[in-house]
Amino acid sequence: MTEIKRTWWKEAVVYQIYWRSFYDSDGDGCGDLEGLIQKLDHIAGLGVDVIWLNPVYESPDLDNGYDISDYEAVMPKAGTMETLDRLLAEVHRRGMKLIMDLVVNHTSDRHPWFVESRSSRDNPKRDWYIWLDAKAGGPPNNWRSYFAPSAWELDAATDQYYFHSFAVEQPDLNWRNPEVREAVYGMMKRWLDRGIDGFRLDAIALLAKPDGYPDAEKPEDIRYLTNNPGLHDYLREMNERVFSGYDVVTVGEAAYVTPEEGLKFVGEDRGELDMLFHFEICDEMPAWDMLRFKRIQRAWYEGLWGKGSNSQFLNNHDHTRQVTRYGNDGPYRVQSAKLLATMLHTLPGIPYIYQGEEIGMTGVRFPSIEDYDDIAMKNRYAEEIAKGRDPAETLSGLQALSRDNSRTPMQWDDSSEAGFTTGKPWIKVNPNYREINVAKDLADLDSVYAYYQRLIALRKENEVMVYGDFEEWPEWEEDARLYVYTRKLGGVCWLIVLNHSDEATDMALPARLSGRTMRMLLGNESNVGVGETEGYLRLKPHEARIFEVK
Repeated sequence: MTEIKRTWWKEAVVYQIYWRSFYDSDGDGCGDLEGLIQKLDHIAGLGVDVIWLNPVYESPDLDNGYDISDYEAVMPKAGTMETLDRLLAEVHRRGMKLIMDLVVNHTSDRHPWFVESRSSRDNPKRDWYIWLDAKAGGPPNNWRSYFAPSAWELDAATDQYYFHSFAVEQPDLNWRNPEVREAVYGMMKRWLDRGIDGFRLDAIALLAKPDGYPDAEKPEDIRYLTNNPGLHDYLREMNERVFSGYDVVTVGEAAYVTPEEGLKFVGEDRGELDMLFHFEICDEMPAWDMLRFKRIQRAWYEGLWGKGSNSQFLNNHDHTRQVTRYGNDGPYRVQSAKLLATMLHTLPGIPYIYQGEEIGMTGVRFPSIEDYDDIAMKNRYAEEIAKGRDPAETLSGLQALSRDNSRTPMQWDDSSEAGFTTGKPWIKVNPNYREINVAKDLADLDSVYAYYQRLIALRKENEVMVYGDFEEWPEWEEDARLYVYTRKLGGVCWLIVLNHSDEATDMALPARLSGRTMRMLLGNESNVGVGETEGYLRLKPHEARIFEVK
């Protein structure tokens, strides 16, 4: 039995708010902080503990707020600082905590720091960003960015290139400069002193850049942008200078990390971050692959358990909704949504709920590129069309993993625009909102929302779901449909059985259960075929069950 250090945030369930698509209080077509305040009881009703708020800082909003032009102001379309303070008070009044999404790898090109930096080569803030001379009449190296074919942009006025890991309008900060770090740490402290409960740190694995900026052998494989030497020095310094002085939680978004690398971020003996978002699933597993998923879970459990904390999620604002991408959003949508929830809330780690997931919202396929807002998708579409690719074929190829799949407005009811706004929404509502919406789920005791309530209540009442050791049962390790595992704490043993498949199946109970009592605690089917006395379980398509084994 592994002894796990106990903290409040390990016991939490986190709910992510992509506020511009959550609820519009003033009819301008964009969700806002006032709308979030009005809908807080919906979130609190689930039983969640922490709200993660996507960026609300002042921004030109080219990349949906991830291009920050003022870290200590609120963008007008979201609200005001007074509204944000009121939101924080209302969240706390309901016994929840609020963490903010923070981007410190880069800023907007309209941030005053960058405006100064690009004004001349001898400006005091020139070295706050990364500037290099041309090489052979072109960019300093052959690197790609996440959003553009080159990670470099020529500034004609000063005849140097600046570096951007994302869009041209998102120049990277130079973390080697101690003045930059001091400015960032001061800003973080002012937010924490304001009362927020932590940060989700965007793209945090990109802070350190390779020495010398050499050409990449395979520029299309952009792993060279992440996890470079010096990164963990910055994170330890950040913790020492900022986080260690507060009772808050920090979550690092880190692409291209293995469990071994991940432990460097969250090892409890290292003094860096509290928990990690890795993307071995969402970035690197395009469609459901049970055997691959099991291997990933196994590796991360073995790498982190008892040493550091992981996050459990299958979708967010950057990834297609889980029931569409990894489940069945057709005839088994409800069962599949409940099964995925059961899995994420019973596997080791802190579960995250992305808004709309709790009613089983689905991805979308808009008919035209003009219907999309996702800058990464639009840039890739333009790049492919410039190569002579067929527009319809290109659009079809990009639709499945477009970030806009998860950014369509929250579906509150079956009224116009799904009750999200009285105006024209900033992005189209999913056409299925009359069938899938909050009002309908609240009226149904067997809905996806009601299931999430029961699942979260079970986690709150039973420490085995949080601190229990995980063991995958070997009989089903190579089964592409069934996922069978236990969580054990003290004398408590829970068995989780998942049939992640469109087919019904019988599962023979192993001899180790002989003479032991199985009591079902939660299942996603109301009429279950429990055949323990005959030595098997009869499982329906996408059926999930949680048993207590005595």
